[in-house]
Amino acid sequence: MKGPVLYTIADIEKILPHREPFLFVERVMELGKDSRIVAEGDLSPDAPFFAGHFPGEPIMPGVLVSEALAQTSGLLIGLSCGKKRDFVLANVDIKFFTPARPGDTLRMESHLSKEFGALIQFKVAAFVDQTLIARGTLSLGERR
Repeated sequence: MKGPVLYTIADIEKILPHREPFLFVERVMELGKDSRIVAEGDLSPDAPFFAGHFPGEPIMPGVLVSEALAQTSGLLIGLSCGKKRDFVLANVDIKFFTPARPGDTLRMESHLSKEFGALIQFKVAAFVDQTLIARGTLSLGERR
């Protein structure tokens, strides 16, 4: 996605507790007043998971795509409320359509759909270029 970067990795690290090699969100491209975020992460060919998943035909594991979407959702909450909140992944229902590969830019979209006390549900989608690679819902639970 082209356009101005609203938040960089330095801003993201102030909100998310994740760090390399497990931080998959590098920049925020959109932050909507309607509880929506669009973020990106570049998939370096040197990322450790590509070496073993799968040799000769590397793809980003679906569980890591899910994690990237969860981080994007947590970032939406952190940027929207203006304070750091600690969440853990509580539920995932994501379908995968096509893999992400080394050198791709993963675009992640998250939209807050429901709040249930300490649980927040999001509609999420991941894209490479304009191709939808994953879509579904996930929930984050606030750690107490």
